[in-house]
This record gives sequence, structure tokens and C-alpha cells, in this order.
Amino acid sequence: MNTNGEEWSDRTRQWVINAVHPEARLLSARRLQGGISSLVYLIELEIGDSKREVVLRQFDNADWLRSEPDLALHEAMALRQAAICSVSPTPQLLAFDESGASSGCPSVLMTKLEGKVVLEPKDLSHWVDGMAEAIALFHRASGTGNQPRADQDKYAMPFRWNYAPYSDAALLDASAWSVIPSSWKEASAILRKPAPRYEKLFIHRDFHPANVLWSGNKVSGIVDWVNACTGPAGIDVGHCRVNLSQLYSVSLADEFLACYIRHAKEAFDYDPYWDLATLADFSGEPPNVYKGWTDLGVTGLTDALMGERLDQYLRSVLKRL
Repeated sequence: MNTNGEEWSDRTRQWVINAVHPEARLLSARRLQGGISSLVYLIELEIGDSKREVVLRQFDNADWLRSEPDLALHEAMALRQAAICSVSPTPQLLAFDESGASSGCPSVLMTKLEGKVVLEPKDLSHWVDGMAEAIALFHRASGTGNQPRADQDKYAMPFRWNYAPYSDAALLDASAWSVIPSSWKEASAILRKPAPRYEKLFIHRDFHPANVLWSGNKVSGIVDWVNACTGPAGIDVGHCRVNLSQLYSVSLADEFLACYIRHAKEAFDYDPYWDLATLADFSGEPPNVYKGWTDLGVTGLTDALMGERLDQYLRSVLKRL
């Protein structure tokens, strides 16, 4: 079996085979690029006269597992929940091993979606509109999917992971790298106030261009659901906006917001508080270029440019208050 030079244990191989088909033969496992927090493989299997591709995610980051030992369970339940309320295609859960006792490492096995990540599109406006439409339609569907129905998966509802900030606003300090540290202190003060009221939806929590697949000129799926939770739609919008600001510009992030508002219609009440909440997660350490982007072929970005663009984005959000 070809694993790009990485040998799997017999236990991992057998777990994958048992989950797909007991008579399957594993032909290859290719490491996928773009993710930095876990190992993701595209696996090709042969079952009789046919072949099938599936995706295996293995959580091998010891620090992450110490803080969140239920990562495999979390993503497995998120995939089940996404299947209930998704409009855009999402991977279908095939099997999961919460502890790693059966597969050798906490693992999630899922179906493969068609398409690829696009980070340097020919038409930026079409690109942001497609992403905005995909997540807006998902939010509109998930707003009706928070109460169990008799035909829903009993393990997926109610979803037990709820939104909470990743960072403590009281500790927000960008003075080590920002040229506008006073503006970051202003943001900190705003975030220490009570959050706006919001409708609890099922959200992706890590929505950004590297988690969106494209086939041709259309979005073909949304992947990487391990951070999914119930929370405000503004977190998904804000997280994508700060990524677009760093990857391209504040103007493109603003264009994404306008597209999202148009597609979400009356279901979304924009509040810049959520932009600040997601931006705060990027401010603690001196900014650097996201390795997932460079692994996927993006060039021309520098750590200094990331800091400059975060400052520019912060200024633009504060003007919206």
C-alpha cells in the first residue's frame, strides 16, 4: 500500500477496511495538504470490481487532545448534525474512534466530496459571493434544525457543543506587533461588555476559504467540522472576513459581508461585535502567514503584511460601531 512513505499500523488499516467493507482492499493513502492541526488522508479502496475514495482524519496533536479529548466525537457528531440541516454538501460520517483504541489514534472516517480548495480565483467577486451564499443558506437551514425531530439522528440532537470565545478579551494585547495598540485596547473594552443577543444556530465555527471546496465555478462542499457548535451566525461571518482581510484585503472582506447579508436576507442582523470577537483570536501572538495557505500554493504573503492587514481590518470594524 502506498502511503507517501508513511507506514500505517495494521490496526489502522483494518479499522478503515472494516468501516467501509470487510472485503475491501486498501490501495493507497495520500496525505492531503491545507490542514495544520491533524493528519488528513485521501484513501483509495478496491471493493470487488469497483473503487472508492474516502477521507480519514486522525487527531495526533497531543496539546489539542489534552485540552479537547473528545475531538473525534465532536467532529463525528458535527458531521451528523450538518447532514441534517445542510444545503451545501458536507462529508458523510462513516465511522469514528473517539479514543483511538480501535484505530490507533482518535479518528474520523468520512466520505470524500468532489472539488478542491481555491485560494487564488480568477474572479474574486464570484468567489466571495459563492462562499457567502453557501454559508448563508446553511445558516438559514440550521435555524430550523435546532429542535429534534422523530426522523433525526438521536445522537446528533441536541448538539452539546456551544459557542464560547477562544480568547479572553481582558487579556487582549497587540502591543508587541501592532502600530495601533490603542485601537486593540478599545476593542478589548468593547468585548468585555455583554455580547449582543443572538439566535442560536448550528454554526461551522471555522468557516474560511481553505474549508470550502469548489467544482468548476460552484461551491461543492464545506469541510472541517471539528469546531462546529451552536452559536451566532456572526462568528462564521466574522471568521471568514478576517481570513479574507489577511489573504487579500479589507475591501474583499466587506464585499463578502455584503454578499452574505444579501443571501441571508432578513435572517441576519449584522453586529460588528462578532467581527471583533473573531478578530481577537488573531491578536495574541505576532501574526504570521497561515501555513495552510502556503501548503496550498499561496505565495507573496509575509508575516509583516499579516500584521498590517489585521490593523487595517480592525480600523474598518471599529468604524462600523
